[in-house]
Amino acid sequence: MISTVDVARPDGRTLRAVEAGSTAPDAPTVVWHHGSPHTGEPVPPLVAAADRRGIRLITYARPGYGASTPQPDRDVASAAGDVAAIADAFGVDRFAVLGYSGGGPHAIACAALLPGRVTAAATLAGIAPYVAADDWFAGMHAPAGLRAAATSRDARLRHAEHDEFDPGQFVDTDWAALEGEWASLGQDAQRAEADGPGGLVDDDVAFTRPWGFDLRDVRVPTLLVHGERDRVVPRAHAVRALAALPDARLWMRLDEGHVAVLAVVLDALDWLVERSAAVAG
Repeated sequence: MISTVDVARPDGRTLRAVEAGSTAPDAPTVVWHHGSPHTGEPVPPLVAAADRRGIRLITYARPGYGASTPQPDRDVASAAGDVAAIADAFGVDRFAVLGYSGGGPHAIACAALLPGRVTAAATLAGIAPYVAADDWFAGMHAPAGLRAAATSRDARLRHAEHDEFDPGQFVDTDWAALEGEWASLGQDAQRAEADGPGGLVDDDVAFTRPWGFDLRDVRVPTLLVHGERDRVVPRAHAVRALAALPDARLWMRLDEGHVAVLAVVLDALDWLVERSAAVAG
């Protein structure tokens, strides 16, 4: 069963959140942080994975995506307050977080800023904190949008007026995933793009500004999963994050790119549940 809730925030915003997966009262909970751009709706392979593992899955649309109110100039850290409010709305005290691509930093923000509530964290193809140097962009096949965001929000908005998707960002295994099990992910990204660039612009600006927390503040077990062939977020981002996080491990997927890395969702969910149980014990 899938249920949708609009969560009110003190500043007048609302957040669209969705609950799926297991309905068992004692089911472990995982909050999913979607990529950039996506609508926040739970895609079928993710729901199927949660069902198979008996997990209560909560997804939500970050500000400016789907039915969530825009929040220009938000930082990455702001996700923690939003997710705490969503968890409260669903009556969830403790939960793990899982972020894909642009959702990775927001998942890590929750792990850093919600001690005692977040039990474990994992990212798939996640981005590392910005450093104002060319090596942060090194290996990105199409970094123009992020380079514009690093200049200003206005520059990123202007870039969005003529930005076009570059298919060279994806390798063969990515295209196979998008033509197969993860076709719904590509369709969801297209719906998010059709709604306008606001959410993506604000994500990119947030990534290229101070995040509002330090990776060293993350005290829960953290898993980083990355494709060796990723042309969207190069492997160096995972290596940098690994060096900064106090309790982290890295799974490198040698044949996979930015989308194909989602093949390990089931394994990542298992890892989160196992680590969360250990923390609770």
